[in-house]
Amino acid sequence: MEIKMDDIARLANVSRSAVSLALNGKDGVSEATRAKIFKVIDKYNYKPLRKSKKNLHELATVNLLVVKSFALVGNNYRSLPFFDNLISSLSERISNTGGTLQISTIDSQHLEQSLNDLPNSDETTGTIVLATDLSESEVRTIQAKLENVVFIDTYYRNIKADFVTMDNYQGAFDAGIFMLNKVYQRIGYIASNKLIANFQMRRTGFNDALATRHISIQPQHYYQVSPTATAYDELDIHQIIDHDAPDAVFCEDDYIATRLIKQLVTAGIKVPDEIGVMGFDDIYEGTLLMPELSTVHVPIYQIASQAIQQLRGQVFKHDYAPQKSLISTHIIERNSI
Repeated sequence: MEIKMDDIARLANVSRSAVSLALNGKDGVSEATRAKIFKVIDKYNYKPLRKSKKNLHELATVNLLVVKSFALVGNNYRSLPFFDNLISSLSERISNTGGTLQISTIDSQHLEQSLNDLPNSDETTGTIVLATDLSESEVRTIQAKLENVVFIDTYYRNIKADFVTMDNYQGAFDAGIFMLNKVYQRIGYIASNKLIANFQMRRTGFNDALATRHISIQPQHYYQVSPTATAYDELDIHQIIDHDAPDAVFCEDDYIATRLIKQLVTAGIKVPDEIGVMGFDDIYEGTLLMPELSTVHVPIYQIASQAIQQLRGQVFKHDYAPQKSLISTHIIERNSI
């Protein structure tokens, strides 16, 4: 049986980042957890991928800059599966070529001062910024302060810089067409109450998909909730099911969708017979629900690999031009639609 890091994490009942830390001999996991991980590794004879990159320059050190805010990337961001997988993918990709990932966490409220306090980089290092919550002005501030920088999980069309993110517009557009092809007519939308660039693109893509059939979301079927709250009862389903409920609902991310399904099941509402639910991100928790969540898959490892490739271009190529990379998504059809 050929297994991957995701399989090891699942079999050992730990996070993907814990597996990455254990494999690379780094601190951050207990000895008990490390032993549990290597028990699975030994059982399935897992061999980590180590690619030889002869005659190619590689980054000795990559700084991951995490900018915390009051939106998605808060104090507990590592507990959220999407960010945990993204960071562990970066760590795995860099370790495979002999490099090291260093993580710096700063607060957006003190952005300029925090940037001044960061250690200076040398010719073999660069910075990848987890830019999920960053505004246009904050991106420009970081760009002015740091050399060799790539922004991941967001992008702005009017800024000449390196960006790598999933194609949020295309993913949500495909989700809308998928739901329409299931012959849903009365479609609801649960949006994040934290407005960031990714979610703006998802809203545009989804609405454009519905417009192809001359359908629009009715005001009573549009809802707003926290995008990352972990308490399932934080989402008041009575505002959805008690008043002219839609036939199906698109949720702006999987955290919202998983909470919605849990509450619907608890309330005795059959999913998808009485109401369908669609998510976005394809976090592992969506497969633990009954029914399992239909969603939009985001290729996180490819995002990490592309970000490193663009950072290498900045560091090692004198004629390198910045690029904006949108990584395509695809629909994962399960049982909630």
